[in-house]
Order: sequence, then structure tokens, then C-alpha cells
Amino acid sequence: MIVEKAVPDDYAEMLSVWENSVRATHDFITEADIAFFKPMIIEHAFPAVILECIKSSSGSILGFVGVHDSKIEMLFILNEARGQGVGKLLLQYAIEQLGATHVDVNEQNPLAIGFYEHMGFSLVSRSPVDDMGKPFPILHMTL
Repeated sequence: MIVEKAVPDDYAEMLSVWENSVRATHDFITEADIAFFKPMIIEHAFPAVILECIKSSSGSILGFVGVHDSKIEMLFILNEARGQGVGKLLLQYAIEQLGATHVDVNEQNPLAIGFYEHMGFSLVSRSPVDDMGKPFPILHMTL
């Protein structure tokens, strides 16, 4: 697997990976929440971060990571590709090549929390709502 730079032409497919991953791992997110977040992600979130992705041998995106100012802003893996090392490779790349040292994780996503803890992150603080003021508690973690 090779980490490569994601480009704007990848955004639509990355949004599909985001939605697939959210549906598999964020059971607290509603259809209305997905509809709310989708345009923000493709129009604002993707352009605001350094994006790297891993593609399959056929060229489809298996997962991606976005980093801004040493913070992992997004890390999403296609559900069918989970457990194959895609997330670990993307996270290691973000740490080693992009200088990532912080991440915010939904408290209601225990698999992600466990993954980041396994990779060396620890809890620093907690916010009762997300950046949009929605009632999704956020755990702030650091290496």
C-alpha cells in the first residue's frame, strides 16, 4: 500500500468513503446529520487540510487522512477495507511525514478511541459538543 496525495478530482470519491465509514462506525449520526455535513466536508473541510489517501490496485480510494497544523482533522477508511492496515499506515504517515500530534475523536466512537490509544495517543480533555455545537462529545487526544 502506498500513501499518495489526494487531489480535488478525488473529492467526490473521498466523500463516498467518508459516508461509508460514518455509516459503519458512527451509529449516533442521523440521516439529517449526514446530509448536513456532506456539503461542508466537500466544500470546506477537504480544501482546508493536507489530504493523503491510499488506493486499491484498481485505483479506488480505500481511505484518507487530512491534517492541518499538526492535527488530524479526518481519518476515514472504507468499511470493506477496515482491519487491513490502511488506517494504521495513514496515521503513521500523518505523524511521521505531516507532523501530526493531535486528534479529536467522537466519544461515541469507541473503536476509533481504541485505535488512537493503541497508536500512542492519550486523552487530554473532553468537550460536550462538537465544533458545530452539535451534541456529540469530543475527546481531545495527543501523542
